[in-house]
Amino acid sequence: MDKHIVVGVHITERVKHAGEVQKVFTEFGCQIRTRLGLHEADKSVCSPSGLIILELVDDAAKVASLKKKLTAIDGVEVQSMVFDHA
Repeated sequence: MDKHIVVGVHITERVKHAGEVQKVFTEFGCQIRTRLGLHEADKSVCSPSGLIILELVDDAAKVASLKKKLTAIDGVEVQSMVFDHA
C-alpha cells in the first residue's frame, strides 16, 4: 500500500439517509479496509447525525468515484486525508 487514504463521511438525518449511504458502501466494499461509525447515543437520546471514518485501499479512481457518489446524497458531507509513505 503506497498511501493511507482516510475518508470522513458526515451524515445528517442519519436514519433518513443511512440506506443510501450503505448502498454506496456495499458497492465499494472491496476498497474499504476499515470502517468506524460514531454517533451520540445514550439511554434517552440517539443523535440524528453521525460520522463514519473509512480507511480505503490505494485506488485513486475508485476512491474518487466513492466520494462523488456519497457527496451526491442529500445530507452527506465528505472530507479526506491522504498520508504518503514516501
